[in-house]
Amino acid sequence: MTRLVVRPATAVSFTLHRRGIVTGGGLVVALVLAVVASLSIGSTFVEPGDVLRAVFDIPTWAEKVVELRTPRIVLAMVIGAALGLAGALLQGVSRNPLASPDVIGISQGAGLAATIVIVAGAPIAVLPPLALLGGLGAAAVVLLFGSVRANRFVLAGIAVAVALKALTEIVIIGAAPIDGQRAQVWLVGTLAGWGYDEALVVAIVIAVLTPVLFWAGRALDTSALSDDVARAIGVRVGPRRLVMALSGVILAAFATSQVGSVDFVALAAPQIARTLAKAERPPLFCAALTGALLTVVADTAARTVFAPTQLPVGVLTAAFGGVYLVWLLVRRKR
Repeated sequence: MTRLVVRPATAVSFTLHRRGIVTGGGLVVALVLAVVASLSIGSTFVEPGDVLRAVFDIPTWAEKVVELRTPRIVLAMVIGAALGLAGALLQGVSRNPLASPDVIGISQGAGLAATIVIVAGAPIAVLPPLALLGGLGAAAVVLLFGSVRANRFVLAGIAVAVALKALTEIVIIGAAPIDGQRAQVWLVGTLAGWGYDEALVVAIVIAVLTPVLFWAGRALDTSALSDDVARAIGVRVGPRRLVMALSGVILAAFATSQVGSVDFVALAAPQIARTLAKAERPPLFCAALTGALLTVVADTAARTVFAPTQLPVGVLTAAFGGVYLVWLLVRRKR
């Protein structure tokens, strides 16, 4: 594989893969096209030319339509990018393509906390922070029972996820029907009614973690090595895995706390990006772009395919995830 090694005047250096650069560029183009299509499609169709004029602040009749659709699309991109990054980090350190927030219990922990808030009739303002604590708490339990390794980590996460899912169902069954329905909608994951404020929260988290993500992009190159080999070349295996796993957990927990559980984006995006880039480990930048692209496409379909009924975006991503898992199993068998 051809690489470009960049060595600035400082002690920091990093490696760029040409295939990854080409893949990233292609994903950027695909994401721009998906955003334009999402801004165009809806109850009122807007020509792509009018969309572009509205985006560049050129007066057009469709300016108000574009303004109404933009917050939700921005949120979809930010949430998808965060989930793509979270999945890439968790899969990279555990060396397991099944390690994602919705499989190892993070989404279920946030869902249980959110369900309790909704059923208890607490103010909606406390839902995101408590859902965040629920997701982080579930991750702490997973790390307590299983180290950040392929089998133990995922198995412990599945066990915690099943237990939390059962507790959530118990809370819903004992709740009033209207509260149980509201909780179910949140658990599926929806972008309807949310916008810039929620996107800003997750974007700030990504920005704060950017230095760690740059470091993790290089650290993942050694994650494929056995622990003994990694230690032999001077890698501190335990702390490195812990920092990358915590970063992935934080990204996933914040994203889930804002819009609910958007399943399978974190599971599929890193592996799709890895396949496109022909890399040994999911490339973080490509995983973020793939997650954003999947979420934008899924949300566009969710609000238009069955119009005037709008489906939660989590329904579409879950349906896609089922197809993806079948493909993954067939591919592994071959």
